[in-house]
Formats: sequence, structure tokens, C-alpha cells
Amino acid sequence: MGRYIIGIDQSTQGTKALLVDEGGHLIHRADRSHRQIVNEAGWVSHDPAEIAANVLAAARAVVEETGVDPADIAGIGISNQRETTVAWDRATGQPVCDAIVWQCARARSVCEAVASADGAAELVRGVTGLALSPYYPAAKMAWILEHVPGAAALAAQGDLCLGTIDSWVVWTLTGGRTFACDYSNASRTQLFDLEKLAWSDEVCALFGVDAACLPEVRDSDACFGETDLGGFLPAPVPIHGALGDSHAALFGQGCLSRGMAKATLGTGSSVMMNVGPELVRSSCGLSSSLAWRMSGEASYVLEGNINYAGAVKTWLRDDMGLVATPDEVTELCYAANPASHVYLVPAFTGLGAPHWASDAEAAVFGMKRTTGRAEFVRAADESIAYQIFDVADAMRRDSGLALSELRVDGGPTRDGYLMQFLTDLLETPLRAAGNDEMSGLGAAWCCGIALGMYGPEVTSATPPRATWDSAMAAEERAEKVAGWHHAVEVAIAYE
Repeated sequence: MGRYIIGIDQSTQGTKALLVDEGGHLIHRADRSHRQIVNEAGWVSHDPAEIAANVLAAARAVVEETGVDPADIAGIGISNQRETTVAWDRATGQPVCDAIVWQCARARSVCEAVASADGAAELVRGVTGLALSPYYPAAKMAWILEHVPGAAALAAQGDLCLGTIDSWVVWTLTGGRTFACDYSNASRTQLFDLEKLAWSDEVCALFGVDAACLPEVRDSDACFGETDLGGFLPAPVPIHGALGDSHAALFGQGCLSRGMAKATLGTGSSVMMNVGPELVRSSCGLSSSLAWRMSGEASYVLEGNINYAGAVKTWLRDDMGLVATPDEVTELCYAANPASHVYLVPAFTGLGAPHWASDAEAAVFGMKRTTGRAEFVRAADESIAYQIFDVADAMRRDSGLALSELRVDGGPTRDGYLMQFLTDLLETPLRAAGNDEMSGLGAAWCCGIALGMYGPEVTSATPPRATWDSAMAAEERAEKVAGWHHAVEVAIAYE
């Protein structure tokens, strides 16, 4: 017998539900995948109704599969894929279109129109901490209002809800009683004033988004309403905590103090540094946003987002047919010719931080007649590390803080070659989380702390799964980084 928390991690590929006991230990996980809807133009979408059904199904399954009494569930925490944007009818609760996924750049024309006004791009970045980009929900919401039939009319009537996935999941779980998001997700919409900690009427006006369509913003550890998981639980329990997945991972990794940093490697990658209670603005291509606000106290971060991290490995397997399993990637990397200097720039949907080149296309450089499968796969794998290096280097320059350690989590951290190559580039020790589920655990722990089940020390109770230390010679490192930067410059310049 005991009390349990369900951590719901609604991610790009699917929904995970984690069952966490009263000591903060992960007991079980249940998964439900959802479709990746990609059209001929490369637009990436998700079905919000499918996600809503999967959230309930996964949460129920994680309890049923363990035999835990549903009456012992004490609360629910939520982590979510960020920037993915949902629009729905406030009266019916029905989505007006498929969700626009964070990877999708269909709203590029919106950003071009905003940028055409004198000083608009600078205003957006100054207020929100984010470079003007179709990556963020602001442009996606504007695109929906312009292109989805009936959306603008619903907005004019006050009946349109525009939100990120956390607000959609909360709406689903509470049966439409709560329309709210947390500060971490709000800070990623490109509509939120980082200093005033409120929706910016001025920026909303630039995108044609009425702030009345946006969710209420609550502390990340606040109560977001109650749910009985559609009648599955005998009594409603509180949803006590919501965080964007990268922020939840930062919390779960125990990066609670200024200067601590982590990299989450999933489909993409988020490299994030806690910079403390004062906003730090980036001049090196990074994003400034909120780590969270808890108990009324805000913490800020610097962050760089990479579109293709684990997705590079998926591309090697599913599209190129070069590998069958992730382990095969590692094996081929070690088998490749050390003298090969092939670089792959994975700009399949442009390049994110710190380059922000949304028009760039993927490219391969340095191939010779002797370049084979192993060398090509190694170049693809190394591209993940090079992208993280670029972000970490910008982070050091912006913050003035040296990285004493980078905490990493996510499936690709089990690639020993990739992790060693990354620590060699960074000249910084790496520490892999003892569990790969840091986003879901971070949300669950946030909920458990809010309910008084344990304290923040729960985030540091699990020892690391592995650590790596840099061993590459300085001359070799400099040569490799210079080659990568040249490849990126040429890829961006190519038309």
C-alpha cells in the first residue's frame, strides 16, 4: 500500500505514463504512440483527439498493468512537447484543425510579414527572449487564424482556445474545466513578456492573436484542476504540476542552481542552463526563457534547440536503410576510417540555435571514393554532437559561466561513441541520468513535492548511469570543429 504519482510525458512521438511511488522511484511505464502526419509540403501535424485519447489510455494502463489500487493515486504531473500548437472550440472542446508540430515551418510567411515592419523582430526578441521564427507557437497560431476556416470567427466570438500541448492535456483531463498553462510553456510561445511575466499585448498584436484566446498562466507547481481520468479513479485527484519537457528534464536532473546545465536528447535536443532568478539575454543566438516559476519565485534559463538529434538516427534507419538498430550506429562509428573527414549537416527542416537558418537544407561534405557506409553513418552521428557543441559554446559566451559538467538524458545517451565524442568536443565531463525518463519524472517529482510527499532532494537521489571525460587532443578538436563550421557555413549559403 502507498501513495503514487502518475507522471504524464506527452512527447513528439507518443505519450508515456510513469508510475512513481511515495519515495520518488519509477515503478512502471506505459506507452501509446500517435501518428506523425506529414504532407507533401513537409508540414508536420498531430491529431489532438488522438493525443487526448492516448493520455487517458496510457495513464489508466500504467495503473492496471501494475495492479496498483486506483484509490492510491495521489496526483498527476504533466510534461509536454513544447511549441506544438493546438486550437479548439471553447464551447465544444473540439479541435479546429490538427496540431501544428514544433518541427513544422509552415508559418514562415507569418514571420516574414512580421519582420517587414520596422523594429518588429527586435521588439519580439526584446520582449519574449526568442528570435522571430516559425518554430514558435505565435506564428503557428497566426497561421491557424489566417488559414483554418472558422478559426478567426471563433476567435472574434471569444470561443477559440489557442494553446500548447500542456493546456490541451489539462483541458482534456479536467473535462474542459481548466484552460491554463505554466510559466515554462508560456515563455516558449513567443507571446510572453519575460520581465512582466504576462502575455504581451504588443507582441500579440503583431501576430494578430487576441490574448483572450490564450490560457491562464499558473506557477509550474500549482494545481491545474482535478481529474478522475475519465471515471477510472474512484475520486478526482489534483494535477499538481506542469512543465515543458525540457524544463521538466532540467528539474529532474537536479539542475536547480545557477550555472547547472543539461542536454536532453530525443527527437531533437534541448540544451539548457539554469541562469537563476535574473533574466539573461542572449547575443549569441540562444533563447532566453523561464525554467519555471514555483512557489511564486521565477528561475530563468538560456537554451538552444536542435531540430534533429535522435531523429538523425531514425532517418538512417527508416529512410536510408543504413542501420537496423541504434546499437549498429555505435558499431559502425567505431569501425569507420579514422582519417575520414565527412560532415553531415542535418538541416532537414532548417537549422535551429544558434544559427537560425530556417531555409537551410541538409548537406554532406567531404565524401571521397573511399567513403563507405560506416563513414557516412559516423558523420550523421557526429552531427548530433557538433550541434550540441555549438549551443554549449554560445551558452558559455552569453552567461560568462564555465560548464563544469553537462548532465545528459534521453535514448541517444546510450550511444557510447556519441557521448565520448561530445565530451571530447566540449572538454567538459558528461553525466548521464540514472533514468532516461527525466521529463516525466521531473513532472512527477514536481507534483510529489507540491503534495508534500518528499522534498527537492529527490532529484539527486539516483546515481548517474554513466560518466565520460574528455580525452581528445586540442589540435584534433580544433581541426574537427573548424571543419564542421565550414560545412555549416556552406550549407547555409547554398541556394
